Amino acid sequence: MLAKTYCAAVVGLEATTITIEVNMTRGVMFNLSGMADTAVKESYARISAALPNVGYRLSVASLTINLSPADIRKEGSSYDLPIAIGMLAAHEKLPADRLGDYMMVGELGLDGKLKPVRAALPIAIRARKEKFKGLIVPRHNAREAAVVNNLEVYGMDDITQVIEMLSGKSKPEPMFVDTRKEFYEHQASFDLDFSDVRGQENVKRALEVAAAGGHNLIMIGPPGSGKSMMAKRLPSILPPLSLAESLETTQVHSVAGKLSRDTSLISQRPFRSPHHTISQVGLCGGTSSAQPGEVSLAHNGVLFLDELTEFSKQTLEVLRQPLEDRKITVARAKYTVEYPCSFMFVASTNPCPCGYYGDPTHTCVCTPGQIQRYMSKISGPLLDRIDIQCEIQAVPFAELSQMQPGEPSAAIRERVIAARKIQEERFRNHKGVHCNAQMTERMVHQYAAPDAQSLDMLRMAMEKLKLSARAYTRILKVSRTIADLEGAEKVLSHHIGEAIGYRNLDRGDWAERGI
Repeated sequence: MLAKTYCAAVVGLEATTITIEVNMTRGVMFNLSGMADTAVKESYARISAALPNVGYRLSVASLTINLSPADIRKEGSSYDLPIAIGMLAAHEKLPADRLGDYMMVGELGLDGKLKPVRAALPIAIRARKEKFKGLIVPRHNAREAAVVNNLEVYGMDDITQVIEMLSGKSKPEPMFVDTRKEFYEHQASFDLDFSDVRGQENVKRALEVAAAGGHNLIMIGPPGSGKSMMAKRLPSILPPLSLAESLETTQVHSVAGKLSRDTSLISQRPFRSPHHTISQVGLCGGTSSAQPGEVSLAHNGVLFLDELTEFSKQTLEVLRQPLEDRKITVARAKYTVEYPCSFMFVASTNPCPCGYYGDPTHTCVCTPGQIQRYMSKISGPLLDRIDIQCEIQAVPFAELSQMQPGEPSAAIRERVIAARKIQEERFRNHKGVHCNAQMTERMVHQYAAPDAQSLDMLRMAMEKLKLSARAYTRILKVSRTIADLEGAEKVLSHHIGEAIGYRNLDRGDWAERGI
């Protein structure tokens, strides 16, 4: 007898419907076809052990299982459940008339329990697109998949519940998630707040500008000056995610298997802070299963690289293209996958190997050559892509000991949101552009053109600092953001002046002077 069940294969963020054909004839052979990896091939051993443990013994027969289309690579253990259901239907232990209504995924334990799988959300989106009546998933993945409307999602604990449902013996209720309610409930809840930061008003201003325009930023200063502390509070002043951004971000984390139990939608912008020992593959994605890297997990959020100069130079250089294109293509021998990676790049570093170059309270023991070699790990092309470069001094005791808290994140966030609303209105006719940092060259000249006085100031800065054309464009983008924070229609000279002040590391004498 021939039985068919339906599953999905996920490559990148896209899912493809897979038809699992199970054919039973007389004999003792077993064949599995359709470009299955080791985990899929091992499913027969798991199923053969699990079914007797839940009371279903299959007769000896020849089984041919085909995963169609056969030219798409199938990976992982999510095929266990649909293969097991197909085998039961082929042995006439289960009616096959309702199998075409449902797509199903799940790893099968030897006791019949269903274990969670990755990429439940892209699979649910595919199931709705293919007009399946419902999707059957492990209980752990139910809330994640139930984000998709117009699709019945059933979270099951074990294969027995699936069998009873498909045979009509039980009628479980589909999982319901009030997506909008849960999404908006958790948007403004942050554990860290800028009110904890004492002093550093100029750096907080730079972070506000960066958040308002989506600009990349680097902070350089001695240890203990508050670089990491302020960077970790950056998400609390970023504008809230839209539902579309949240869905896209959740898809990336779903494919990577990073969603926690009972998570439906990611409601806050992600903040990723990988250790400096991370590899190029870990940062940009890849491996044998086409997993997204840290740049994609930070999509619509922040990628924070603490102690930037401790990262491998080869690893840092792979950031060039993602920072420019806001997407990354992972090409390997067996696949080519494109992931989104539109993120704010924030970095911090010490100014020298000992950490105290230019610090008035400590003596630096590094030579100028050591300082130059240390900072040369950040290449010119990478530094060019960082819009805001600010230096930090240690906080004086008088400011550190103040009992009065600093300005709270909520107040800063209001100004950032107001500036972003101006940008959204400005770019409403430009698809894929939501903030000033995403402007193209043509848009920069259209919306951030400087007046004559500002142009003279910019010309002097370009000549004195020997800035590149890319740095010129980024100064204009930052000045447009500063103008938006003021509510100014045009970019004025003081906006340009502040933006130029955020190019500290472009000064040629940086490593030859005190900070």
